[in-house]
Amino acid sequence: MISFGSDVRVFVATQPVDFRKGVHGLVGLIAEGLQGAPYSGDVFVFRSKRADRLKLLFFDGTGMILATKWLEGGKFSWPPIREGKMMLSATQLAILLDGLSEWLKVAPRPTKKLIKTA
Repeated sequence: MISFGSDVRVFVATQPVDFRKGVHGLVGLIAEGLQGAPYSGDVFVFRSKRADRLKLLFFDGTGMILATKWLEGGKFSWPPIREGKMMLSATQLAILLDGLSEWLKVAPRPTKKLIKTA
């Protein structure tokens, strides 16, 4: 099982990608097409044209990790196809990976950040 902390930033490419792309192809897509930082520790999610597969790409500090998941029956619930990327919370990512459609309805609660003073 792959899990991420609640502070992880998750970006979803809203356009389907060619699933023959490997690590290097997806890193190039992140850097050029999505204007992202592939080695930042952020998680990048890519969707297939058939909507039954997804790929996760992230850098864990020692190397790039590429994970693929496909559903044996059914499809992942995706937002409408458009240019660019969208952000998810760690909870939304977990729900998406479970193949549930409710992840679009889960909104993170706004939280106040405490500023420590000396």
